[in-house]
Amino acid sequence: MGQRLVLWDIDKTLLDVDGFGFEVFSHAFARFTGLSDHTDTRGPGRTEWQWFNETLAANGLTEWPGDFARFQEINEAEFAARGAEMHASGRVLTGAREVLERCAAAPDIMSSLLTGNSRRNAEHKLRVFGLDHLVDTAVGGYGDDHPDRPELVHVARRRVYEATGLAFTPDTTVLVGDSPNDVRAAVEGGARIVAVATGLSDAAALRAAGATTVLPDLSDTEAVLDLLLG
Repeated sequence: MGQRLVLWDIDKTLLDVDGFGFEVFSHAFARFTGLSDHTDTRGPGRTEWQWFNETLAANGLTEWPGDFARFQEINEAEFAARGAEMHASGRVLTGAREVLERCAAAPDIMSSLLTGNSRRNAEHKLRVFGLDHLVDTAVGGYGDDHPDRPELVHVARRRVYEATGLAFTPDTTVLVGDSPNDVRAAVEGGARIVAVATGLSDAAALRAAGATTVLPDLSDTEAVLDLLLG
């Protein structure tokens, strides 16, 4: 452990849960606000905190931005109660389990998460699909840590240093993700990016956002590992 810090996005990178998170968020927002009808907002790769603020603004509720923690209690409870439904509607993406297993076994790699999900929701998603033991979630960066995704890179590196004494740099930190916001997090947060065209953005859009390395998916385990360590 020590050559590379690899930070994985979850949705459309490791898992496809078929819009489950959007549905849960929308239902939780309705419960939180008491609105029988509200305007949803969309955008892949946002943090849950940013998503909450943007949805408040879209519904003219800009006086409530400080209530994110209270909203999250509702949102996370919804996630926890609907694990069987998420499992039934979702799947592990091609190659994801295999490459996570190899990273977990590699002494040169510390593997964690950088995701727009809150930590509890991220851990719940991985647990439902049997991936939770393959990453160290304690040292990741999450959507309830900061509203701006690039800041999560600094959060994760700080947690790693506090937990292990290892100081990773922009050259030794690698993000793996599927959206332009993942690419932006790496470019602005200070990390290398391995982008995968498994989400809503194709390879051209990911390159346009700044990714120099784009894979069609994670199916070629050896190629992915070479990129992470290269």
